[in-house]
Amino acid sequence: MKLLVFLLAFAATAIAGAEPNDKLPDFGTPADMALSKSREAQLGRGVMLQLRNAGAVVDDPQLTEYLGSLGGQIASHANNGDFKFHFFFVKEDEINAFALPGGYVGVNSGLLLATNNENELAGVLAHEVSHVTQRHIARAMYDNEHMSIVSMAAMLAAVLLGAAAHVGGDALTGVIAGTQGLAAQHSINFTRSNESEADRVGMDVLSSAGFDPNGMASFFDEIQKRYGSVEAHVPAILQSHPVTSERIAEARSRARQLPPTKHPDSPAYGLAKARLEVLSAPTPEAAYSLFKDQGDSNNPADRYGLALAQMRLSLNDNAERIMRDLATENPTVIAYRIGQAEALMAGGSTDEALKHYKDAERLFPRNVPLTISYAEALIAAGQASAAHALMLDLLNNVEATPEQLRLIARAANAEGDVGDAYYYMSYYYGLIGNLPLAISQVRLALETPGVHTVERARFKARLKELIDYLPPEERERAARSAP
Repeated sequence: MKLLVFLLAFAATAIAGAEPNDKLPDFGTPADMALSKSREAQLGRGVMLQLRNAGAVVDDPQLTEYLGSLGGQIASHANNGDFKFHFFFVKEDEINAFALPGGYVGVNSGLLLATNNENELAGVLAHEVSHVTQRHIARAMYDNEHMSIVSMAAMLAAVLLGAAAHVGGDALTGVIAGTQGLAAQHSINFTRSNESEADRVGMDVLSSAGFDPNGMASFFDEIQKRYGSVEAHVPAILQSHPVTSERIAEARSRARQLPPTKHPDSPAYGLAKARLEVLSAPTPEAAYSLFKDQGDSNNPADRYGLALAQMRLSLNDNAERIMRDLATENPTVIAYRIGQAEALMAGGSTDEALKHYKDAERLFPRNVPLTISYAEALIAAGQASAAHALMLDLLNNVEATPEQLRLIARAANAEGDVGDAYYYMSYYYGLIGNLPLAISQVRLALETPGVHTVERARFKARLKELIDYLPPEERERAARSAP
């Protein structure tokens, strides 16, 4: 997966056309004629499905919540509210981020670890959000009449398959060049124009959201210091985010024109970095070596990282003490309460752990990471029915994520409610864009012995809903084969 995210970033930007003047473009009918917003969302969901199936997405509720919260804060200040954004971390050490069609924004784990402060991370997100709101992919397809959604999907699939098969850089470049059908220099010019536009629009969004606009320029500067001239290392066609002295200077100049803003790092930023460092470490010993000298640190994030690393080494009593102290000092930080309860569970103190979970859930009802951790503990403690009820309450009140749906299916199955387990999995597969598997799960639910009449009606309604999403030629055949 080494080249995956870098090449996806190219796929999302290198083909995207931009207008040569400095005015914001008109996002009327032309872009929609080339690629409607609903088709953009379909394409984005399709690529996300491949990323998830390849195991490239970081599946951690606490990290997902942090990035989603930060990204949502930024996206709410973008001037196009028609997109529903989804932010996620990718298991990749390379420093990069990318915007897929339809509002899917991926951030490499290596990028978070490379940032010096939250303003820099926010600057990257604002830049990628602006690629989406400026509709660069749709405008590229309008600019080039030969680019269709089919060839776009083929190019993205080629990138994914090439990365998964460890195809060499030159060969993969050839695959991309063959599928996109655009002249290399034409793409490079559009890429640079789009990058400039995303910088300009993104910096306004960054400032409006309450972050220091200098964060974007300072991160560009950090990248240039680390890697120098990109041109010396990769072909020009793959320069999805060229960082030059001119670009840094231009970003700094724009920042000076905006109101000065002071934005101190949120506690969640430091905790997310520490958590990602521990989870990304190749071994428990490697994770521990990163934080082993931080026991007396005044930085809560360092102590949190030490406790997480100790849990990886099964030093659960030590970890519980650190988490307990942190929770006492900062009672409103949910991550500490989750950490303390998880350390207690891992150490065998199940009753005490469940008591801590119950107290935390009362104080912070329906917090997604807390509820998921609590439900997993209940299942482990043999209380699947309570876990099912807890997750069902979350599902009825908070927008579902794939992780939530998988867990409630697991809870229902552990409780012995096999029909509902299949039913929930149909929503899981539907959410990640796999319609055939979603339909098969509902059919399995209908075929489960002992299904109640009310449940059967619910399952049939779900099956009809899914079949209605199929193309017309498949819809009648699927309806005939329904139980």
